[in-house]
Amino acid sequence: MRTISLLLLCSAILFSCSQQQDSKSEKVLIVTTTGMIQDAVQHIVGENIEVLGLMGPGVDPHLYKATRGDLDKLNRAEVIIFNGLHLEGKMGEILEKMGRTKKVFAIGEGVEESKLIYHGSQQDSKDPHIWFDVALWASAVNYASVKLIEIFPEKEAIFKQNTSAYLSELHLLDSLARKELSSIPMEQRVLITAHDAFSYFGRAYDVEVKGLQGISTVAEFGLKDVKELVDFIVEKKIKAVFVESSIPTKSLEAVVQGCKEKGHEIKIGGTLYSDAMGSKDSNAGTYIGMVEANVATIVSSLK
Repeated sequence: MRTISLLLLCSAILFSCSQQQDSKSEKVLIVTTTGMIQDAVQHIVGENIEVLGLMGPGVDPHLYKATRGDLDKLNRAEVIIFNGLHLEGKMGEILEKMGRTKKVFAIGEGVEESKLIYHGSQQDSKDPHIWFDVALWASAVNYASVKLIEIFPEKEAIFKQNTSAYLSELHLLDSLARKELSSIPMEQRVLITAHDAFSYFGRAYDVEVKGLQGISTVAEFGLKDVKELVDFIVEKKIKAVFVESSIPTKSLEAVVQGCKEKGHEIKIGGTLYSDAMGSKDSNAGTYIGMVEANVATIVSSLK
């Protein structure tokens, strides 16, 4: 009897584990490229759908190459969401192939063509950094919600409710950012960063923006670029420049040194989150926290 009871107990445990494993494997998986998209999609779908982001804190999406683990996640995903506008340059071919057999879409498709910023006349010169204008990002988030409702029509009510709540938070964030940045005197409202990621930010919040590199970190900078930026800083008597969490600091260190050689002392005003959010355990580990952190850093250094 004791042996039979033991066998029955083992069978029950194995059956329970099997059910838990089946339940886990049945959970819908959505994979995104950047953390900003992951955060937005998680707000839309809630906690009953798993959302994974491929690119974590400090990762440069322009240069990112998919790992074997990423390919496994992409293969398991029911839906794949990326930024588009050539942000994920080196992953473009993989995402295109996945789109032949899976539901794949770019959140950037939700932004009206007339509201995009171009850095040149070519089609691939569209600026992909749409999340730096909170109102523009809200339109991309709403587009993602519409697309996800098309894919999961049975979840329409909860997706709409979640989206509405999140868009209200983004509207408030946009207003607060505008108020804080307007406290910087106009002549000091100049933002200099490692690469030209903040054009949408500048347009939205009336800030002059200069980047040492272009819109993609794939583009190299040279001595001429450094000299031109140094001359601009010295002429405008700018107080600070800003490094980015996803880009090496050496490029702007050369600019700071060049300013010193011309008798103009300039400081590194702090680290901004540009193409990636902060770590999960930090205030900048969400999109809203990331924007708040950037605004606070800029205001404290330029005001």
